Amino acid sequence: MRKLRLTGMIAVVVIAGAMAASADEESTDLHKQVNDGIQLIKKTDSKIQKLFDSAYAYVVFPSIGKGAIGIGGAAGTGEVYEKSKLVGTARMTQFTIGAQLGGQSFAEVIFFEDKASLDNFEGSEWAMSAAVSAIIAAEGASADAKYKQGVIVFTVPKNGLMFEASVGGQKFRFTPLDKK
Repeated sequence: MRKLRLTGMIAVVVIAGAMAASADEESTDLHKQVNDGIQLIKKTDSKIQKLFDSAYAYVVFPSIGKGAIGIGGAAGTGEVYEKSKLVGTARMTQFTIGAQLGGQSFAEVIFFEDKASLDNFEGSEWAMSAAVSAIIAAEGASADAKYKQGVIVFTVPKNGLMFEASVGGQKFRFTPLDKK
């Protein structure tokens, strides 16, 4: 029992650190960070431009901080684009449990296939289902990517190291520009 409490306390500290790192990054210009994140993703996979051009909408999280010791957490803020026009911001939080240890940051982009997929995302707090998994961006990875439940998710590791065999999910909260 004592070991479990200690592990829980360490996990809380790691999660708080990941969220604090994310909050520090939010204090700088989010739009510039998003543009830098898009450039990183395009540099990692030169063929991904076709998804930016053809997707109905997309959300870019330029830097998500993640940490875990048994229990993990991650958080980040990004911008939402509909038909390449900025329409709002989104906040992502993630909680996981399992065999995991470490910390890292990564960029993430979610492409929406159609208006219904975007509306589902914008309508309320949206949780990514277990059936939707992220593709680690690499040269040519986007060439054969297919929409699953109306979305395609790409991630690009930025720094840190994470050993992970866990389960969990991501939750998103959308804020339209006119409500800021």
